[in-house]
Amino acid sequence: MGSDLGFSFEENRAELRILRNGKIVTILRGKQASEFVSKVSALSNHDQQQLMARVTGNYKRGNERLAKKHRKHR
Repeated sequence: MGSDLGFSFEENRAELRILRNGKIVTILRGKQASEFVSKVSALSNHDQQQLMARVTGNYKRGNERLAKKHRKHR
């Protein structure tokens, strides 16, 4: 799996926008934005992508396959 999940971010003085494939998916302001910037600046590109996926809620938790096999889904 590639490390680029299509996330990027733009910041201006009032807010920080997290984009996926060029479309805004989340806007952070205030304390959340400043915490995000401090975390993301120290990370590799792969880890930045993972952090943005977590912040936006756009990530798989790894249990989808297990849930599909649950008896209530048969």
